[in-house]
Amino acid sequence: QYFDELWPAFLVSLYRVVVAMFIGTVLAIPLGLACGRSPRADAVFAPILYFLYPLPKVVLLPVLIVLLGLADAPKIVLIAITVFFQVLVTVRDASKSVPEQSILSMRSLGASRLDIYRHAIVPATLPELFTALRISSGTAVAILFFAEGIAGSTGLGYFIVNAWALLAYPKMFAGIIAMALLGVILYELFDVAERRLTRWRRV
Repeated sequence: QYFDELWPAFLVSLYRVVVAMFIGTVLAIPLGLACGRSPRADAVFAPILYFLYPLPKVVLLPVLIVLLGLADAPKIVLIAITVFFQVLVTVRDASKSVPEQSILSMRSLGASRLDIYRHAIVPATLPELFTALRISSGTAVAILFFAEGIAGSTGLGYFIVNAWALLAYPKMFAGIIAMALLGVILYELFDVAERRLTRWRRV
């Protein structure tokens, strides 16, 4: 019944959350690996990380709206910041916990630094990375609802809040179901990607 209104809103929200998660993840992985494997880099970034990580990122929404306007940008940046810190902390801790004996064994066989990252450190961090991404997907959808509902005129968050304000409760529940479906789709995509990229765990 509400498909004609719901489908465009779903696509807008999907676009925002996918782009944001991609940006946050791509930026967080190399920095997390660097902090996990380099004591010098960790000494520089760890104090900043400990200060900023506990900060509720949603409080940045008014600032982002002032700086970036009311279009897609503030919503994407807010989600990307949240995902960035969640992935960064996970990758940093996972890469730091790679056994040093494994690294020394590869070095004794003549492996380069790139080989060590490619064949030891990165594969060892993948399971934790995908766990962080699955958790982040739920957080990202929640933040998306908040951002679209408070400062938006498109997307599922606005669809739900607008229907609630108009007392159109069936329409509101349709939007809630669509947003839940969005979260499920993201979760399952990361689950499938993990199974494909970590087949070595089942050998």
